[in-house]
Amino acid sequence: MRTHVGWISGAAAAVLVAVGAVTYAVAEDTRSTPHTPHAPTAGSADAGFARDMAVHHQQAVEMSYIVRDRTRNEEVRRLAYDIAQTQANQRGMLLGWLDLWGLPKVSPDPPMTWMGMGGMASGKDGALMPGMATDAEMTKLNTLGGRQAEIFYLQLMTDHHKGGIHMAEGCADLCTVGVEKRLARGMADAQRSEIELMTSMLAERGAKPRG
Repeated sequence: MRTHVGWISGAAAAVLVAVGAVTYAVAEDTRSTPHTPHAPTAGSADAGFARDMAVHHQQAVEMSYIVRDRTRNEEVRRLAYDIAQTQANQRGMLLGWLDLWGLPKVSPDPPMTWMGMGGMASGKDGALMPGMATDAEMTKLNTLGGRQAEIFYLQLMTDHHKGGIHMAEGCADLCTVGVEKRLARGMADAQRSEIELMTSMLAERGAKPRG
């Protein structure tokens, strides 16, 4: 399994190197000032995805740092660190684009409105969007240690990635900024690969994904 984890570390490093280039590409793609007709509007899929995925990613970062402190297993700790670093940097890009477009980072509309899912039951115990863990699940993760923490984290993160893929595919279909669409496709591909890895890590621990 060390080779798989090493591959993820390399992918995280690639994201770090690419942050500046992708941000520049968005500026070019939108020829961006807040007043240009090329910049997305506050109600666009581009803005909605950036806002919602930034929130979605923040929880993944939080979960990853929790488990990193609750297990000594090198493989899980490295995976968690890589997910945290990758998603924290992607979150920074998403919020940076909102600044670039002169748009607010919060919206009065419910989450997922940009995908036509604003009326879905959301916010139950803190689970605002598809795949997000509830407040109770986050509290439980904080109480576990060792193998139990590893299994629960891998299960939660698998669900989280499935929700993230759903959102990323929505942006790939609906967003209009080319580089954001490409980032969304890259997110979906990377998270599918991580789901495969996490499924095998769960099997090694005598467990499986929850759904």
